[in-house]
Amino acid sequence: MDHQTSGGRFFTVTLLNIIITLFELIGGLLSGSLALLSDAFHNFGDAFSVILSYVANRIGKRSPNAANTYGYRRIEILTALLNSVLLIAVSIFLLVEAIRRLIHPQNVAGGIMFWVAIISFLANTLATLLLNRDSKHNLNIRATYLHLLSDALASIGVIISASLIFFFKVNWIDPLMTLLVSGYIIYESLPIVRQTFVILMEGAPEIDFKQVEHDLLQIPHVKGVHHCHAWQIDENQIVVSLHLNLEDLPLSQTEKIYAQVEKILKTKYQIAHVTIQAECDRGKGEKLFLTGQADHQ
Repeated sequence: MDHQTSGGRFFTVTLLNIIITLFELIGGLLSGSLALLSDAFHNFGDAFSVILSYVANRIGKRSPNAANTYGYRRIEILTALLNSVLLIAVSIFLLVEAIRRLIHPQNVAGGIMFWVAIISFLANTLATLLLNRDSKHNLNIRATYLHLLSDALASIGVIISASLIFFFKVNWIDPLMTLLVSGYIIYESLPIVRQTFVILMEGAPEIDFKQVEHDLLQIPHVKGVHHCHAWQIDENQIVVSLHLNLEDLPLSQTEKIYAQVEKILKTKYQIAHVTIQAECDRGKGEKLFLTGQADHQ
C-alpha cells in the first residue's frame, strides 16, 4: 500500500471523524438522543483508531534489522487487537446505558436527531469507502474499517429511530437501536480479537500439515520430517521451521533438496519463510510435532 495514498486517506478519514464527533455530540445533547451520543463516542474512538492504525502501518513497513529480525509487521496486529478491544468496551458501556434508558425512557427531539444522523451517515459512508480496498488485505486497517462501517450502520439506525420518534413519539426506539448496533459491533469485532490473539500467541496457521509431510517425503533422498514449527508474523506471512532426515549426501546435493522443499512450501502453501535443518539419523522416526518434550536441537 502506497505511503502517500494511505496518508491522504487516513488524514481525510480522521478529519471526517473529528467533525462528525463534534456534530453528533452537540446534536445528541440538544436532542437527548442516546443513539446520537453513542455514535459520537464511536466516532471519537474511530478518530483515535485511524491515527493509531496509520502510525502502526508506517512502523510496520520498516525493514528488518538486528533488533527485530522479522521486521515490525506485528505492531499492526497489536493495533488491530487494541482497536477491537476498545470498540467492544465502548459497545458494552452503551449496552448498559441503553438498558437503563429502556427502563427509564427519556424524551427525544426527533427532528434534530434526524438531520444530524443524515449528515453523519453521509460522512461515515465516505470514510468507509476510503478504507474499503485496503481493509481486505490488512487486519490493522480492517479493524479501523469496521469502526467506520459500524458508525455508518449506526447512523442508519439513528435515522430510522428519529423518524419513528418524530412521527409516532416512540422514545424507547432510541435505546433499542443502541442495543442492536452495539450488539452488532461486538459480534463483528470478536473474530478480529480471536485472530490477532492467535497470531500473537504464535498459534499454528490453518495448513494441512499431514499433506505437507506427505509432499516433502515424495522428494528423492528425503527419509523423514520432524520437529515442525509454524507461526504467523502477521495475517499474511507464515513462517515454518522443520528438520529433514536425508540420506548421507554432499552439501551441494543437500542445497538442491532445500530448494525443492522451499518451492513446494512457498508455491503450494504460501509460506513466506522456511528454515530447514538437515539430519541423517538424528530424530529419525519422531513425530512431525514435538509433544510433551523439549526441542533438542
